[in-house]
Amino acid sequence: MLAKRSLIRIVHGPQGVQVDPTGKLAGRGAYLHDQRSCWEKGLKGALARALKVELSAEEQQSLAAFAETLPASTDPAAMAAESYSQETPTV
Repeated sequence: MLAKRSLIRIVHGPQGVQVDPTGKLAGRGAYLHDQRSCWEKGLKGALARALKVELSAEEQQSLAAFAETLPASTDPAAMAAESYSQETPTV
């Protein structure tokens, strides 16, 4: 079971689909893990099904932009490897 603080709520409410950092916005909510890979999978269709809505292109783009700010993985070993690969120049 994942700790709730490692999950990010997305809500479909009166203002459309958006990230809900407080977890208190009104509307139908769904949760994604705080890893970019989970968001990439969710944006392929599972998130829209969970929210019972068809995501507009603008909503998909906004959620994808948010996903880009997340780490590729929250596993400490994977995060260290990702950080190392970003710092190491390729020849």
